[in-house]
Amino acid sequence: MNNKVLFLLLFMFIVSQASFPSYMNAENNGTVDLRILETTDLHAALVNYDYYQTKTDNTIGLVKTSSLIHQARSEAVNSLLFDNGDHLKGNPLGEYLVRIKGIQKRKIHPVYSAFNYLKYDAIAIGNHELNYGLKFLKNALKGPKMPVVNATVYKAKNNKPYFNPYVLLKRNVIDNQGQSHELNIGVIGFMPPQIMRWDKANLEGKVIARPIVEAAKEFVPKMKAEGADVIIALAHTGIDSEPYHAETENAVYYLSDIKEIDAILAGHSHGIFPGRAYKDLPNTNIDEGKVKGKPVVMAGAFGSRLGIIDLKLEVQGGKWRVVQSTSTTRPIADENGNSLVKTDKKLLKLIKKEHQETVDFLKKLGL
Repeated sequence: MNNKVLFLLLFMFIVSQASFPSYMNAENNGTVDLRILETTDLHAALVNYDYYQTKTDNTIGLVKTSSLIHQARSEAVNSLLFDNGDHLKGNPLGEYLVRIKGIQKRKIHPVYSAFNYLKYDAIAIGNHELNYGLKFLKNALKGPKMPVVNATVYKAKNNKPYFNPYVLLKRNVIDNQGQSHELNIGVIGFMPPQIMRWDKANLEGKVIARPIVEAAKEFVPKMKAEGADVIIALAHTGIDSEPYHAETENAVYYLSDIKEIDAILAGHSHGIFPGRAYKDLPNTNIDEGKVKGKPVVMAGAFGSRLGIIDLKLEVQGGKWRVVQSTSTTRPIADENGNSLVKTDKKLLKLIKKEHQETVDFLKKLGL
C-alpha cells in the first residue's frame, strides 16, 4: 500500500469520527455522573442572623449553605447549581432594601450578587418575587448573570410568556473513562397559579397564570425537540398526592408523571424531601428520594439545607438516559442548632454592607 492510499484512508477515518456527536465515540458502557444542587426559599436569608431576635442563627443563611455548595462541587466531576425561587423577600433585609433603601436600576440586589459569586447555572422565579411588583422585579432581574426561567406566567395582552419558560444549557461533561461530551441540559421553571389571588393588586390586568402541569406538557416536548438531552424542572411547588386540578398549588407529584422530565427540584412549601414527612406518600421512596421513580429533592428554607440529586447517565440508542439516581439534603446545622459548616467569608464580605445597614436601621427603630 503506497503512501497516498495510506494517507487517504487515515484522512477518511478522521473525517468520519468528527462527523458524529461525542457520545457516538463513547462506549455504551461509559457513564456520566451528573450532580444537581438546589437552594430554595431563601427568603433573603443571606447571613446566619436572626433580625427579629438580633442575634446569630446558625440554622439559616446562604453564607453557611455556600460551604456545602463548595464541598458538594468538590466531590463531583460534573455539577450544576440552581435556585428554586422565593429568594428576594421574606425577612427584614429584603424589606429594608426595597421599602426603605430602594434598589436602584443599576444596583445589583445582594441576593443576585451572591448568586453571581456562587455561579448558579440558572434560577427560577418564585411567587414571592412578585410581591414587590413587576416593575421592581424587572429591574432586579438585570442583576443575575445566569438564566431566569418560569413557564407559568403569561402576559395578559398577548398571552405570551412573561419570562423565558426554559433554557437549554450547553455543558461539557466528563465520563468515567475521561472522555468529554457536550450535554444539552434543559431547565424549566414553574410556580403556583394562585399568584393571581395572592398578588392580585400587582398582577391583575398585567399577567395571567397557567396551571403547572399543563405548562409542562406544552413546553417539555418543545425542549426535547430542540435537543435537550436531560430536562430538569425548577418546580417552585410542593409535594402532595391530592387529586390534581387546574388550581393545584403543590404539583410535584403530578409533574413526576411527565416522562421527559428527568429530575425535579421542589420548593414553596418549605418541606424536606426526602424526609420522614413523606413516608406515607403513595409511590414514593424516601430512601432513594424518588416520587413515582423520578428523583426529587426539596431543601427546606432559608438556606438551612442544600439539596442534591445525583444522576448516572448512559447512552442508549444514541440518546442519553438516566439509568440511576439518588436524592438527599445536607443540613448546615444539627438538631440543636449547632453549626456543621464554616461561614463563607468571601460571600459574607460581599453582602455585609447591606446586612449591616439593615441591622443599624432596626436599631434606630428600637427593635
